[in-house]
Amino acid sequence: MGGGTLTAVGFGLFFFMALTVPSCFGANVTYDHRALVIDGKRRLLVSGSIHYPRSTPEMWPDLIQKSKDGGLDVIETYVFWNLHEPVRGQYDFEGGKDLVKFVKLVKEAGLFVHLRIGPYVCAEWNYGGFPIWLHFIPGIVLRTDNEPFKAEMKRFTAKIVDMMKQENLYASQGGPIILSQIENEYGNVVSAYGNAAKTYINWAASMATSLDTGVPWVMCHQADAPNPIINTCNGFYCDQFTPNSNNKPKMWTENWSGWFSSFGDAPPYRPVEDIAFAVARFYQLGGTFQNYYMYHGGTNFGRTAGGPFITTSYDYDAPIDEYGLLRQPKWGHLKDVHKAIKLCEDAILATDPKTTSLGQNVEATVYKTVSGQCAAFLANVGTQSDAIVKFNGNSYNLPAWSVSILPDCKNVVLNTAKINSVSTVTKFVRQPSKDDTTATDESASGWSLISETLGISSDRAFSQLGLVEQINTTADQSDYLWYSQGTEIKGDEPFLEDGSQTTLHIDSLGHALFVFINGKLAGSGKGRNSDQKFSIDVPVSLQPGKNKIDLLSLTVGLQNYGAFFDTRGAGLTGLQLKGSRNGSTVDLSSQKWTYQIGMKGEELGLSTGSSSLWASKPSLPKNQPLVWYKRTFDAPTGSSPVAIDFTGMGKGQAWINGQGIGRYWPMNTSPNSGCTSSCNYRGSYSSSKCLKSCGKPSQQLYHVPRAWLKDTGNTLVLFEEAGGDPTQISFATRETGSICSRISESHPIPVDMWTLDEETRKTAGPTLSLDCPLPNQVISKINFASFGTPLGTCGSFSHGRCSSRKALSIVEKACVGSKSCSIGVSINTFGDPCAGVTKSLAVEAFCA
Repeated sequence: MGGGTLTAVGFGLFFFMALTVPSCFGANVTYDHRALVIDGKRRLLVSGSIHYPRSTPEMWPDLIQKSKDGGLDVIETYVFWNLHEPVRGQYDFEGGKDLVKFVKLVKEAGLFVHLRIGPYVCAEWNYGGFPIWLHFIPGIVLRTDNEPFKAEMKRFTAKIVDMMKQENLYASQGGPIILSQIENEYGNVVSAYGNAAKTYINWAASMATSLDTGVPWVMCHQADAPNPIINTCNGFYCDQFTPNSNNKPKMWTENWSGWFSSFGDAPPYRPVEDIAFAVARFYQLGGTFQNYYMYHGGTNFGRTAGGPFITTSYDYDAPIDEYGLLRQPKWGHLKDVHKAIKLCEDAILATDPKTTSLGQNVEATVYKTVSGQCAAFLANVGTQSDAIVKFNGNSYNLPAWSVSILPDCKNVVLNTAKINSVSTVTKFVRQPSKDDTTATDESASGWSLISETLGISSDRAFSQLGLVEQINTTADQSDYLWYSQGTEIKGDEPFLEDGSQTTLHIDSLGHALFVFINGKLAGSGKGRNSDQKFSIDVPVSLQPGKNKIDLLSLTVGLQNYGAFFDTRGAGLTGLQLKGSRNGSTVDLSSQKWTYQIGMKGEELGLSTGSSSLWASKPSLPKNQPLVWYKRTFDAPTGSSPVAIDFTGMGKGQAWINGQGIGRYWPMNTSPNSGCTSSCNYRGSYSSSKCLKSCGKPSQQLYHVPRAWLKDTGNTLVLFEEAGGDPTQISFATRETGSICSRISESHPIPVDMWTLDEETRKTAGPTLSLDCPLPNQVISKINFASFGTPLGTCGSFSHGRCSSRKALSIVEKACVGSKSCSIGVSINTFGDPCAGVTKSLAVEAFCA
C-alpha cells in the first residue's frame, strides 16, 4: 500500500468500496466435479436462453427482468456470425445487433451471462450462423481440420472475445460472463468428418483457451471434449448424463422447453409438468447448471430463419412467449421449481448425491452433509401409476412421472406434477386503425401496388448451358432465382401428337417453385421440412412458334444442421417436356438458360415503400402472383404487443417501415391429423408428441415490434408471390384474457411460505394465489369459483358433483379490487361440501 499503514477509517472506506463497486474486481471462475466455482464458492445455477436479435433492444430489459423474476441466475445467448459480418471484414454491431449492450443489460440486472460464440450455432438460424461468403473461400471445408476455415473461425472468435475484453465484460474483469462455448453439437455429426474431426476439436479447444478469457469454456454434445473444456448435455432429459471426467461438473446447456415450428407442420408444445420433472431429476442426480432453450424464443425477423422451412415465429413454447408475455402456468410453475431447488442448494453443493430404490420405478436421492444439512428428492419415473412410498418413517404420495422436493428431508415443498401457479388465457384481439380496410371491405382503399416484372428484367442477368445450382448462384443475396428460356415449337414435335397432353416435368432440390408459361402461372410446387426435394408435373399448352418458359425458384431459409450442411444445394436439377400418348420426352436440362438473381422490386428497393412507381387502382387484383403491395396505417392504440394477421394471403415477405417482418406463408397448412387438445405429460417427450392447430396455417400471425411503429403514418409493404387478397389483412394485439388457478387440498404449501417456521407451515396448508400480469391492473371480476370437485380447464371451468355455495362470494371479497390475492384451500375457509372427498378450489378471474 505504498509503504503506509491502513487506518481504521481507511479500512472502512476500502471495505465499503469493495461492497459497492464490485465491477472493479474480477471474479475467479473455475469448476470442480460438482459445480462451477465462483470466487471459491460452488454455485447452483439456473439459466435461460434469450437470443438478442430475435427481439428488439426495447424489449431486452423487460425480458431480462422477467427472467430474473422467474428465478434465473444466467442468461445464455449465441453470437450470430452472419449477422455481425455479412461481408468479410465489415462488421455490424448496431441496433438489434448490439451484443455489448445486451450483455451490459444482463449485468445491470444482476445476472450472469453464458456467451456461446460457436461460431457455428445451428439455432434454426440461416446457414447455422455462418456467413455465406465462407462457402466461396477457395479450398475451404467448414467444421473440420481445414486451414482456411480454421483461420476464419479463429479470427471471428478472437474478435468477439476482444470486444468483450475491451468492455470488461468477462467475470475475470468484473463483468457478467462466466462461461463461453466453442463449437456446437459437433458430436452429433463427428463421424462424417472422419479422422480430421478429432484434430479439429482439439484445435478448437486449444484456440479457445488461448484467448485467455479467465472463464471456463464448454462444448455441448462433445463426449471427447479435451481438458479443460467442459462437455455438456443438450436434450429433453439430461439426468442420466455423465461428463467425461470426474473433475468436471454435470451441466445441461439446452433443456428444450418446446420445439421449433416449420412451415407445413403443426406447431409443437411441451407440458410444463414434464419440463419440471426433467429439471428436478437433473438436480436430483447431481446436476448443478441447467439452461432452458428457449426461455424466450422470439422472432426470426427478415430472412434470418434457417431450416429450411423454419417459420418466422421462434416462440418455442417458451416460458416467455414470442411477444414478451409470460406463458402461464409454465413460467410460474418453473419459478416455483427453481425456488424449491434453491432451498436445497447448500446441501446439494456440499456433497455428492446418494440414490436408493424405494420400489419399482420409485427412488430417493439424499444430500446429507456432516454438519447435518439434508435435502431429498423422491421420484416416480413410472408413467402409469401413482405410488405411495415410505421414506424416513413418513408416507409420501408420488404421482406418476413426478419428483417431490424435500429441502429438510421431511417436508415436501413442491411436487413437479402439482401446479400451484396462475394460468392465463391469452388471445389476439383485432385492432382496426383509423383507415382500416376489413375483410368485408374488398375495395382497394388505401392500397397501391406494383406488378413485378415476369422473368428476366435486369441487365445483370446471364446465360449459360445447363441448370445452375441456386445457392452457389445467388450467394443468398435473395430468396429468388429466375430460370428463363425461349423455346421454339415447330408443331410437329412427338410430344405434340394429336390428343397428347404435354407436361413439363421438373425436379428440384427445393424449396419452392412457380412455373410460368407464356406469361401465365401454370403450376407450382414445394418441398417439406422432412423432404426438401420435390418433383412436379405441370400440364402446359405450347403454341407453334416462340414459347417462353419462366421458372421462379425460391429458397425458404438455408440449411442450418447436419454434416456438411453447407454443401446442400437448392434449385432445379432436371426439366423435361413429355407427351402423354407416346411417352416422348425432350430434355431441357442441358439447354441454354438465362438467369436472374432476385426480383426487380428488390433491385428497386420497393421494401422501403419510397419508390415513385407505386400506383393506386380502383380495385386490387385477386390471386395474381408476383405483386408488390403498399399501404399506410396507424398503430393500434395502447401498449399491448402487436401482430399482423395474414389471412387471405398466399406466400411472400413483409416489411413495416422498412424493417423485415419475415416470410409469411399462410397457404402452407399443417396436416389434418396428429394434434391433441390436451397432452399427457407422463412419459418421455418428443417433438411430435404434443401438436396443435392441425389443418390450419403453420403460422398466421406475425410479430410486429412496438418499437418499429409510429403512432400514425406507418408503411406496410408486401411482396406476394403466390397471389392473395391483402384487403383481408388485419392487425391484432396480444391480450391476456382470464387468469386462473386450481389448487387441491393435497397440494404442498406454496414454496414462498417455506421461510416460515415449521409449526406455522404445518397449519398453513395449500394456498391459491392470483396475480394480474400487468402492473397497472387489478382483479375486476371473478368469472368462476368452485370449491369441491370442479371440472375443466382455464377458460372452460364448470362445477362438479359437489361445490361450496360460499365459494364465489368468499373469493370476490378476497380478490376484487386488488392486484393480487391469496386464499387458503381448506374446509376451514369454505366449509365441507362433500365429506371424505379430496377437494379443489378453481378460480377464473379477469384483470382490468
